[in-house]
Amino acid sequence: MREYLFMALVAAAVTYLLVPLVRRFAIRIGAMPEVRDRDVHTVPTPRLGGLAMYGGLVAGLLAATQLDKTGEVLGQDQTVIALIAAGGLITLTGFLDDWWGMDPFIKLGGQIGAAGVLVYFGLALPWVPWVNGETISLPPDLSAVITILVVVVAINAVNFVDGLDGLAAGIVGIAAAATWVYAIFLDQNIELNRINTTAAITAVLIGMCLGFLPHNFHPAKIFMGDTGAMLLGLVLASSLVTVTPVDSEVIEGMNRFGALMPILLPAAVMVLPLIDLISAVVRRTSMGLSPFAPDRGHLHHRLLDIGHSHRRTVLIMYAWTSGFALGLVGMSVSGVPVVYFPIVIVIALAVLVLFSLPRWRGRGGAHAAKRKDTPDDDDDGPPTGPMPPIRAEFQQVYPAKEDASVVPVFPARS
Repeated sequence: MREYLFMALVAAAVTYLLVPLVRRFAIRIGAMPEVRDRDVHTVPTPRLGGLAMYGGLVAGLLAATQLDKTGEVLGQDQTVIALIAAGGLITLTGFLDDWWGMDPFIKLGGQIGAAGVLVYFGLALPWVPWVNGETISLPPDLSAVITILVVVVAINAVNFVDGLDGLAAGIVGIAAAATWVYAIFLDQNIELNRINTTAAITAVLIGMCLGFLPHNFHPAKIFMGDTGAMLLGLVLASSLVTVTPVDSEVIEGMNRFGALMPILLPAAVMVLPLIDLISAVVRRTSMGLSPFAPDRGHLHHRLLDIGHSHRRTVLIMYAWTSGFALGLVGMSVSGVPVVYFPIVIVIALAVLVLFSLPRWRGRGGAHAAKRKDTPDDDDDGPPTGPMPPIRAEFQQVYPAKEDASVVPVFPARS
């Protein structure tokens, strides 16, 4: 436990300390684009926060290799090299996109290349669990294709959900925490197994997110950009890939979900980004647009449009992700039958829909959502709408002028 805490603290400290340097670098090279119509922020903000995250990733992984138990496990394969190399490639791709802009298909090629690096160094799915407790072995070619597909989907899911200050970093951190809890549960019964690799990756990922959030929570001083969003998706996908190869017979004897858990866990920790990704693709293609075309139809945009403030929207999505992902892990270790999992999904989706309805906003429901002249204590900007009437005492001191062209000159204070 102390080893995982140490590597998380190293990743968090390095990320946190690098962000101010990266911010100055982003401003110097002009990686601070103008505000677009679909953006939520109102002032140009530097990107490239993912560069600091990559520094935290490298520092956390190198620190992990020097530890007794974790270092022994990571030394058995090329996980550290795989993550540093693949993370470097995806960070470079995101950097070029944030700085110069990049064709979506070229960016997709970079994502596939980074996923291919993971496969080349051995981070691949040798088999997948099946519903009857058995497993399906994958030939090398099919294993590589499925692994690359999983990684690319995870990268784009995180990238799609990165639309509000602190949203992507918080959701990925929560997802990593859920995966870490499950890995620690298995680690208590499996010694020096690959599950330690999962725990190490997620510990470093949690540190990266925690180190970045103080700079990125609303109002953000810097954005992670595609540089950070794609890196977080890659590392999260790597942790989910390393969960699956654990011996299914061992898992079957430890929780009621058995071999299904390696399938259910990725679904749980990625469900919110995946919902947003799938709905965005369906929405855009139905309108005759490219699946990569930007718009303001994301879930967080809907929550903002019905009147939730910036911070409240982020906290709602934090709470929903925490309850769903950690709830699934809790059910798996407490012996809840797997038949209840579909029920939990339905309840979770129903709660998310309720939060998206105007009448559930609170403080007056839908009518309060329309009143912008009385901002909440955590509102995100100056009040809009008609100016309030002038108070009576000011009207007595400075009576209205009949000639609007005359500008009153107020006497200076003594």
